[in-house]
Amino acid sequence: MNIRYRVELNEAERTQLAALLSGGKHAARKLKRAQILLAADAGISDEAIATSVSVGGSTVYRTKRRFVEGNLELALSEEARPGAARKLSGKETALLVATACSNPPQGRKRWTLDLLAGAMVRLTEHQGLSRETVRRRLAEDDLKPWRRDMWCIPQVDGAYVACMEDVLDLYAERADPKRPVVCFDESPTQLIGEVRQPIPPTPGQPERYDCEYRRNGTANLFVFLDAHQSWRHVKVTEQRTARDFAMCMRELADTHYPKAELIRVVLDNLSTHTAGALYETFPPPEAHRILQRLEFHHTPKHASWLNMVEIEIGVLRGQCLDRRIGERGLLVSEIAAWQQQRNASGARVKWKFTTEKARDKLAHAYPDTVKES
Repeated sequence: MNIRYRVELNEAERTQLAALLSGGKHAARKLKRAQILLAADAGISDEAIATSVSVGGSTVYRTKRRFVEGNLELALSEEARPGAARKLSGKETALLVATACSNPPQGRKRWTLDLLAGAMVRLTEHQGLSRETVRRRLAEDDLKPWRRDMWCIPQVDGAYVACMEDVLDLYAERADPKRPVVCFDESPTQLIGEVRQPIPPTPGQPERYDCEYRRNGTANLFVFLDAHQSWRHVKVTEQRTARDFAMCMRELADTHYPKAELIRVVLDNLSTHTAGALYETFPPPEAHRILQRLEFHHTPKHASWLNMVEIEIGVLRGQCLDRRIGERGLLVSEIAAWQQQRNASGARVKWKFTTEKARDKLAHAYPDTVKES
């Protein structure tokens, strides 16, 4: 073999192969062919090349043959491989895609590969169709009918845009102790207790816990977050009624920001998040006094992602609550420890979505002000 197909590279070809091997992302087979050609050019025997490159002798032979009979590009590229023709024609593939995008059969939640294969057998003249054939054809269109993503579809109108830009302008302001911006929201959490105590981890063995657990009710978390400073506060309550909201607002004004002239509160459109909740809880003079120091800024409907505190709640769950906590007292103490550590660390939410970016990225969603005559 080595006598018949002798590889002699010129300087340009050696440079090209060396560059190919020196970096970049390339197929492993292509890199092995480059190594074979360089080794053959250096006069190394086929057996030694096959051993060093970890390929068979036939691979070395074919690579050298394709270089001698063709050129460098032909030797590095994939040789056409024989195989059966596609089982689904273009029209049948289009039918498969259309079927996958339609409603599933009655009694089934969604399409599966087996269901689609059976449907194609009924709709075409094929006697049988494998689920792998179905998967490959769907993959060509990046289609996975067994997956579902949930999202909110907001009604983007003038009111939506006005609320969004109002909140974004607050975030863009500089910190002002006299007029702080505080994001507020609530989040329920379950009290989950252990039926049997977990087994602590040991070297080579992770912690083990029993699959059985005990439900001890629920608790509610009211979360406050300063948009411009490293401060957050979590209040644990049994419920999230209008009275609980009113008590949180009084605590915000009198306890957390007693020296502030006006507290701008960013919150969602929950039915209890209203000024009326304070008049339902306190005497009129007291409710009026508290509201004189508060200014509510509501996020658009179905746009709670604009409330910065949502991010902080996610951090709280990931760092502290992603475990079984079965007693309210333990929940309060654990959250207090997390809160103290996070406030002391100087951690803040780095909000980067501004009004200018909203007008650029969501331009298609803004109301069209051009009126047809």
